[in-house]
Amino acid sequence: MAKAQQRLSQVQSHLASSEADIPRGRESILRKSPDDIVVTCALRTPLTRGGKGGFKDTAAADLLAHTFKSVISRSKIDPNLVEDISVGNVLSPGAGATEYRAAALVAGFPETTAVKTLNRQCSSGLQACVDIAHAIRCGMIDIGVGAGVESMSTQYGPGAVSEFSELLDSHPEAKNCKVPMGALSEQMASDRSITREVQDAFAARSFQRAEAAQKAGKFNEEIVPMKAKWVNPKTEEEKEILVDKDDGVRAGMTVEGLGKIKPAFKKDGSIHAGNASQVSDGAAAVLLMKRSTAERLGQSILGKFVCSSVVGVKPLLMGIGPWKAIPVALEKAGISKEEVDVWEINEAFASQCVWCVKELGLDEAKVNPNGGAIAFGHPLGCTGARQVSTLLNELGRTGQKVGVTSMCVGTGMGMAAVWVKE
Repeated sequence: MAKAQQRLSQVQSHLASSEADIPRGRESILRKSPDDIVVTCALRTPLTRGGKGGFKDTAAADLLAHTFKSVISRSKIDPNLVEDISVGNVLSPGAGATEYRAAALVAGFPETTAVKTLNRQCSSGLQACVDIAHAIRCGMIDIGVGAGVESMSTQYGPGAVSEFSELLDSHPEAKNCKVPMGALSEQMASDRSITREVQDAFAARSFQRAEAAQKAGKFNEEIVPMKAKWVNPKTEEEKEILVDKDDGVRAGMTVEGLGKIKPAFKKDGSIHAGNASQVSDGAAAVLLMKRSTAERLGQSILGKFVCSSVVGVKPLLMGIGPWKAIPVALEKAGISKEEVDVWEINEAFASQCVWCVKELGLDEAKVNPNGGAIAFGHPLGCTGARQVSTLLNELGRTGQKVGVTSMCVGTGMGMAAVWVKE
């Protein structure tokens, strides 16, 4: 009889498993339920400069294997209980499906742990976490890992985008999907009167916040140091180094200093290397399960996933993605922007981030309080998973509860997710 009742409860839970059925309103999403999709571990490697930093000679799969090992060791989860892993990646051929399955095996997950990879451009890491959360919510699996990884040092460049066929090139809107993001962001900044001065002020603040956070040790909890082989580009000497912090954070950055950097995409343009996200390498992972599962296994709960949104916008207006995605996620959660304590919005370009924050009417003090991708980097497939650890740690340090992660997405999309700190 007890088994029958347990099975009935499981079926009822699965029937009420869509995001339309989640509790709504701040009080509701703060309420605890056995069916909550919770995070019991969220961590990342340091983020390092593409082509120059500590991971320039490290394969993406090796970054991911180290991250997986760290999830197992920190959470003390039995790897045999993890049923599926989803990895976001943008630049690896086939999104790294073969080597990332191998990375999971190297890390200590058994052959019974399935692995998939996906590519939704800059939101790939978040999509990976959301896919695992949904798989748990609908009863497909009980425990899973959402992750993201990118080695832009080894795989970034023209080869990352395939040639369009005559059919795709013949369609005006489809053809816009291949316009370089720097060029379309430059055009958006011009069309919407986002001056270089405004962009540089935003970028300087990102660097200053990241520098202060790094000095205060605010990233230490989310970062797992890693030993890596590094080849000196001048002497070709190979040595092993310990990478234990984000190496793209530049000390003493000011608006005046940024003002001296030449435009990158247009002679009289406003976007340059100092007010756009850095080309970077890194990996991140998030361990997810139901609250009831976490409590049964004695897993510490960091926070929970509430809901997410994904939207499309015109390809040439890629940068406005968060502006469209965030209200949809807030509506699903039944909360207002004023009820959000911290926003982690990816700084692909200062131009688009400034515009989204202004148009949404967000409190700038709550947006990327420890800096963002302009200051410490944007490894494309990694960022969405990285934001989860950064957000939950900041909420915990400040005694706050509700956070949102979001980003614009290449070819014209946006994604956002609502999270609650335990």
